[in-house]
Amino acid sequence: MPSLTRRAWMIGAGATAIAAAAYETANTTPRPGAGARPARLQFPEGFLWGTATSAYQVEGAAETDGRGLSIWEAFAHQPGRIRDGSTGAAGVDHFHRYKEDVALMKALGVRAYRFSIAWPRVFPDGAGAVNPKGLDFYDRLVDTLLASGIEPYATLYHWDLPQALQARGGWESRDTAEAFGAYAAHVVRRLGDRVRRFFPLNEIRAFIEEGYASGIFAPGLSLPEARLNQARHHAVLAHGLGVQAVRANGRAGTTVGPAENIATALPSVETDDNIRAAGIATRELNAPYLTVMLEGRYTDAWLAGQGADAPRIAAGDLAIISSKVDFVGLNVYTPSQYVLASEAAPGFIALPLQASHPHMASPWLKLGPEALYWAPRHVQHLWGVKDIFITENGTSGADEPAEDGTVYDLDRVMYLRNCLVHLQRATAEGVPVRGYFLWSLLDNFEWADGYARRFGLVHVDFTTLKRTPKLSAAFYRAVIARNAPA
Repeated sequence: MPSLTRRAWMIGAGATAIAAAAYETANTTPRPGAGARPARLQFPEGFLWGTATSAYQVEGAAETDGRGLSIWEAFAHQPGRIRDGSTGAAGVDHFHRYKEDVALMKALGVRAYRFSIAWPRVFPDGAGAVNPKGLDFYDRLVDTLLASGIEPYATLYHWDLPQALQARGGWESRDTAEAFGAYAAHVVRRLGDRVRRFFPLNEIRAFIEEGYASGIFAPGLSLPEARLNQARHHAVLAHGLGVQAVRANGRAGTTVGPAENIATALPSVETDDNIRAAGIATRELNAPYLTVMLEGRYTDAWLAGQGADAPRIAAGDLAIISSKVDFVGLNVYTPSQYVLASEAAPGFIALPLQASHPHMASPWLKLGPEALYWAPRHVQHLWGVKDIFITENGTSGADEPAEDGTVYDLDRVMYLRNCLVHLQRATAEGVPVRGYFLWSLLDNFEWADGYARRFGLVHVDFTTLKRTPKLSAAFYRAVIARNAPA
């Protein structure tokens, strides 16, 4: 690959070269009255800046080195399931181009990379016989990251359940949770000498609600409530078993915690009563997911609402589910609801979002950057969490290359700048956010949208697989360099 010089990184020719020159000048030429940026705009010293991807979305090489089938292969081959009729089997070939992609990370200045390990690469049938070559790719990736000064943060499950397990019930079966624990233990034993930060499962809420309730994600089911609740329970049980596997098999100093897409309630007007109401709402919105993980119990209101459809809970399950974690990762894109305080139960009134509420290129991604302030603040105040990471935040954009070949993704820059300003407010007020992983490094297979939605800092030509940093990459590079919203 060509050398990623500083000039090349600043994305090209024409207008972009002028922007690059302005950036260099701004960072080398004193300005009248200019000094350090005001402390209130800075992130804490040592704040960890990173980026993230997932295995099925970027790796490709779906039939390489004995990898088994996942539920996404089966799902994507069903007509009408994927918007553009594509699959993630080829991804963006991160499997073979990982060195190029690590060089892109290094040029960005990130100090951490959150990636996922493909369960079907390690256990092609989900359990039983191990594929000896299954972790070889991750050995190479981890070694390359460390040689580049980038710390690996490994997610053990990012939605690519082995199809063989789905055929035996998937997350409806307790056996899947137990198989996950065994898989997690194997991975940690193999990689734990170099990887010290693990997330057991990514976004349990998303893969259960969209895969087993709405059916728009793999495996494409719409279950009745009792079966859905049992799948929810088995998934959070797998989280607890994964935490225990990391504890039992990791080296000294290894840490573990969830990466959950928290449903966040925001005060519609920032008064004390509304703030309390937003906290109550956030706890209830997350009752079968983050709340039970951190409290070891389902809320009374949620159980009452489920009635006879509540999950069957075996002795000891809640203790496993609430196994002690070292940190909490939050995937935050958009608010779930805005609330007003109410004297009547449950203590809040959810306000409907108006049709005119602004959104990004993905219609579900309602613009509400203040969620980056309230999500970690709620987690701190509700559950006393001492270490929080934003494990995903980002947006789809228009992402059409201009005549000079550059993607001037101002919509993404706008979104990120606003989110980071609100996140910085949280850190300035003492909310213990330790780092931020931008989603995503690369344009990739965006689940049910296929390749029709782009979330990357780096544009990928899906025909040639050429990587080209976008304007947002230059923006993020500046954020990292300044440790402040740029």
